Amino acid sequence: MRPPVAHHHPQTGALRARPRLYAPASGWSIDADVVVVGSGVAGLTAALRCEAAGLTTVVVTKARLDDGSTRWAQGGIAAALGEGDTPEQHLDDTLVAGAGLCDEEAVRILVTEGPDAVRRLIATGAQFDASTDGRLELTREGGHHRRRIAHAGGDATGAEISRALVEAVRARGLRTVENALVLDLLTDAEGRTAGVTLHVMGEGQHDGVGAVHAPAVVLATGGMGQVFSATTNPAVSTGDGVALALRAGAEVSDLEFVQFHPTVLFLGPDAEGQQPLVSEAVRGEGAHLVDADGVRFMLGQHELAELAPRDIVAKGIMRRMRERDAEHMYLDARHFGAEMWERRFPTILAACRAHGIDPVTEPVPVAPAAHYASGGVRTDSRGRTTVPGLYACGEVACTGVHGANRLASNSLLEGLVYAERIASDIARTGLHARVPQPVPAAERPAHPLLPPEARLTIQRTMTRGAGVLRSEASLAGAADRLHRLHADARDALDENGKTAEPGVDTWEATNLLCVARVLVAAARLREETRGCHWREDRPERDDTAWRRHIVVRLNPDRSLAVRTTDTTDFPPTLPQAQEQ
Repeated sequence: MRPPVAHHHPQTGALRARPRLYAPASGWSIDADVVVVGSGVAGLTAALRCEAAGLTTVVVTKARLDDGSTRWAQGGIAAALGEGDTPEQHLDDTLVAGAGLCDEEAVRILVTEGPDAVRRLIATGAQFDASTDGRLELTREGGHHRRRIAHAGGDATGAEISRALVEAVRARGLRTVENALVLDLLTDAEGRTAGVTLHVMGEGQHDGVGAVHAPAVVLATGGMGQVFSATTNPAVSTGDGVALALRAGAEVSDLEFVQFHPTVLFLGPDAEGQQPLVSEAVRGEGAHLVDADGVRFMLGQHELAELAPRDIVAKGIMRRMRERDAEHMYLDARHFGAEMWERRFPTILAACRAHGIDPVTEPVPVAPAAHYASGGVRTDSRGRTTVPGLYACGEVACTGVHGANRLASNSLLEGLVYAERIASDIARTGLHARVPQPVPAAERPAHPLLPPEARLTIQRTMTRGAGVLRSEASLAGAADRLHRLHADARDALDENGKTAEPGVDTWEATNLLCVARVLVAAARLREETRGCHWREDRPERDDTAWRRHIVVRLNPDRSLAVRTTDTTDFPPTLPQAQEQ
């Protein structure tokens, strides 16, 4: 077993013993300069750039290389690539959507480096839709005042980006470990990153628990949508990266800002798991949101109507549902006609028809569902977390770009831009030259595991208490239920040394509980409505008290340390002495 690791926390200098998941000892290991955990746009871009810099790079991914959230992205990738558009305009739209909590420096990096990063992605092999004269076809989505969304295959942008990056990784011969669930961060006696432990699920080059020893670890594990009952996220999105970072002593921020996509195909009130997304690009091309009587209820609620930022549209739908005592609203795009549906939105058309709905002839029933985590593991502009040698990019990270609400199609761009910055930082600092010395194995587990059935309890608790609509009462109820799950697992371990059997389902349930507790704690503390955090009992935005970030760290005893920043600016992730 791996021990509770004693090390100096990078900000306090105090000796800490870090918790780890209960898991068998590592039976094999790989040595590398860098290990990248995740195979979406962020992970594979980081891996390719590290490899190009001469670093021995290993990619670890939970399923197959192309099974992450990236391939489900329908809308596209936002960048100032169109005639008349500028990074400054893209910056303005992002800041407005972020509702006062974006880090302006992080956004400026995104929008200024974004266009060239997209061009490099195209050079890597990604093929975006273009007009007959060869220019990129650009569309609009919610919150954008310009057509700046590049798309591929109509509504299959993520799948095309994933295809191009996976082909590049295989062509370059990067070492990959598929079907591997990352467990915990390995650190040395000084608390610096020394690699990760992982469990390969019987289909990879190795089986069982092993380790990749590396002085640099890049977390690109995607989101945590599976913490809710209904989500657009794939089944692998169980918050593993955020949970690992918390156990390692890293800080997370803004986890209360979970974006609920306004238009997810409504499959019934009891539908659970991954739900089909109806891309915002459908509204960008002129579809209307209507109620059962065909009334366009977003008119007059915002200057952009159906193309308002996502939090505003989701709230508009929820309000209309409550007014009409309805379970869903409708997206009406019958005026597109069959030819446009088949050319521009073939994936969505097929998904709707598979569920017995034909968008060509009838409105599509839609309702909000959990979609994207705007918060995550806190990083600086180089992707560095508060643990030396640990980096994060993509949805698992909180760079400060998204603030209280992510602007549509900024996610793929953020993964791309910040992955490149991470690779540059690792190569520039010479971090890879350090030979990692992981602490020795322990004799007993440090962290109890939840039984597999706890996953469903967590999801229903979070949907009921911390979903689109929140209040002190609903959040307190959720916190109480989550605490009971946490206490039951802890007490069972303390009393008789027993815990649930180690395995993918128990590790995932334990990770989900970890991120759920942090999300609820932050949502209770933020007593206002801002962006995609909607408190029914605190309906107004309060800039005086709450234009700041909530930062959470997991204590060695697995309690939560919650604080707010003094301003909208994040403090540095690492002490000045560790700046290079």
